[in-house]
This record gives sequence, structure tokens and C-alpha cells, in this order.
Amino acid sequence: MQTPKHITIFHGPQHPGITGNMSVELDLMGETIQKATTHVGYLHRGFEKLIERRTVIQAFTIVCRICVPEPDPNEANFALAVEELAKMEVPVRAQYIRVLVLELSRLAAQFLWMAGQSGSIGLYAVGQWAIADRDLILDLFEELTGARVYHMYIYPGGVRRDLPEGFLQRVSKLMVYLKKRLKLYDDIFINNASFKNRAIGVGIIDASNALKQGFVGQVLRGCGIKADVRKDAPYLIYDKLEFEIPTQQAGDVYARALVRRAEMDQSIHILHQVIEQMPQGDIMLKMPTHRKFKLPKDDTWVKVESARGEFAYYMAGDGSEKIRRMQVRGPSLVHAYTLLEKLLVGAELSDVALIMNSLGICPPEIER
Repeated sequence: MQTPKHITIFHGPQHPGITGNMSVELDLMGETIQKATTHVGYLHRGFEKLIERRTVIQAFTIVCRICVPEPDPNEANFALAVEELAKMEVPVRAQYIRVLVLELSRLAAQFLWMAGQSGSIGLYAVGQWAIADRDLILDLFEELTGARVYHMYIYPGGVRRDLPEGFLQRVSKLMVYLKKRLKLYDDIFINNASFKNRAIGVGIIDASNALKQGFVGQVLRGCGIKADVRKDAPYLIYDKLEFEIPTQQAGDVYARALVRRAEMDQSIHILHQVIEQMPQGDIMLKMPTHRKFKLPKDDTWVKVESARGEFAYYMAGDGSEKIRRMQVRGPSLVHAYTLLEKLLVGAELSDVALIMNSLGICPPEIER
């Protein structure tokens, strides 16, 4: 019997939609991983310092680049931080519209995850379906904001423009379609025997250490920990909405997939409520020009629940028109280093993409 050969290879950098431009250095014995080392540095970087060198309003255009597949939570965090420091009270209608945008963004990100996760095991038809259905959401974003990916819409003080005529009806119609459509995804992907065989028992996370390590999102909920910022520390109008926080107990790739799939139903449920409850009123506070807008000498820490878990911003002002200190804390740093490098040890080479996609890693968020 031939002794397995020890080799070192690089998995990436590549961009399958979720894991982005990063590389994992793998030490292999045969096809079994002995050691994994994450490398970033293949993408744009230095967002925090770029923000600190611009006025508050100019910096607003940078934050959406911190995670391309899901830019809107960055806009929301930035706006919430500025508003808290400046003691702004955002109009109620603007808060509802923000939740509308954030939940549409969450759905779009989950469809992109579905495309990447299914593609990692060769179910390419699912990927084509998911990208096509995601594009229907991007059509709505284009109509609302003028852009499909970088929206620059959730602006300090409110939102940049009001809803177009008939927009809520078009969102409602799309949600009805997607609700039915997701049942087909269950048949071809979630309940697919090939996916179950590849995902069950793979990439298991220990619940007892998950919180200690700073893991968030589906990583926590997939091992039975019910944690969601929208419930634990409600922001905007989430405390006025009814929705569940799905969890699973197994802690493996399949459990995280079940959580994500259930969360898509919850987002649709939230969007229907937002549409029904949408109030009339102003969408924006009157804001000064960017050269005259100054932040007080104070600091704040705000957070939202992104499609990948808790996403937080630290912001400090010094009384000038610029931000003195800006720091971003997202899921990707601990998920790509602390967690991924551990989970890959003992796994097979063919499981690398499967495990990576299940963790919701966004490399520019690491290179911030």
C-alpha cells in the first residue's frame, strides 16, 4: 500500500460569491487536511482609515464596499452611529423603509449563499436558479436606489429618497413568488440526498465554546444558541414586528443550511408586516452640507444583524467634521481565522468550499 504524499496547496484566491478573494494554505496528507492557514490581502483594504480622512458625509459612500454581497448593514450601522452621536431622531417612515431595505438585502445575500453552497458540491442548477431569483431583488434595489449592488441609500438622518409609486405592491408580489419558489429549492437542494450526505456531520461546531470564541449568526444558531441582534437589542422598528429566530442543534454544515433556509421564510414574513404597517411621513431630517456637519466629542458602539450575524461599528468624534476613529467588527475575522482554520483540520480537500460557504465569510470585511 502506497504511503499518502504530503503536499501543500493554496485553495484560492477565488470568488465563488460568498468567500471572495481570500486564500487558504492547506497542508495535506493525501486528501486529508493536516493544517489550514487563512491568507487575506487580495482585495481592496483600509476602509477604516479612508473613512477617517474624509468628512462624515463623504465617508458614507465608502462603507458599502466593506461587504459587497451585503452592503446595506454597513450603511445602516454607519447611519445609526452618526445619528446616535449627533442625537438625531429619524422619522418613523424612514425607519420602516430601512427595515424593508435590510430584509431585502438579507434575502439577496441568502440567495447568493445558496448559489455558492450548492455550487460547492456540484448542484449547479441551484446556483443558476438562486442567482436569477436574487436578480429579481436587485431589480427592486435598482428601482429604489438607482443601483443594483452599492445602494448608498440608508443615509444619516433617514433614507435618500422615498418609495416609488407602487413599489410596495411590487415587493409584496415578489415575496409571494419567492415563498412558493423556496419550496422548489427544498426539493432540489435542502432535501437533496447528495447535499445531506456531504453536509451532515461535516464542520461541526461545539456550542459550549461558540460564544466564548465570538462566533455569531448561523454559526451560533446552527448549534442551538438563539442569538439575534434584532431580538436581543432591537433597533429601528424590529421590536414592533413578529418573527422567529430559527435554530438547529447539530452544529454542522447542514444545520447551518437549515437555519439559513428558515431565516429566508422569516424575512419574507417581516417584509409582509413592513408593507402592511408602512406609515406616511417624512423620510429624512434636514441635514447641513458636509463641510458644516460636525460630530460631538463622544463615541458610540452600534450593531445590526446582517445575513451572516452580528455586525458592529465603533465610531468616535472629536468635534470636527471628520470621524476621529472608526472600527468595524463583523463575523468574518473570527469565522475565517479562529473557526475555519480549526474546522478544516481533519476534513477532506473536497469539503473546503462546503465548509467555507457555510460560515458566511466576507474577506473585505477582514481587510477593513
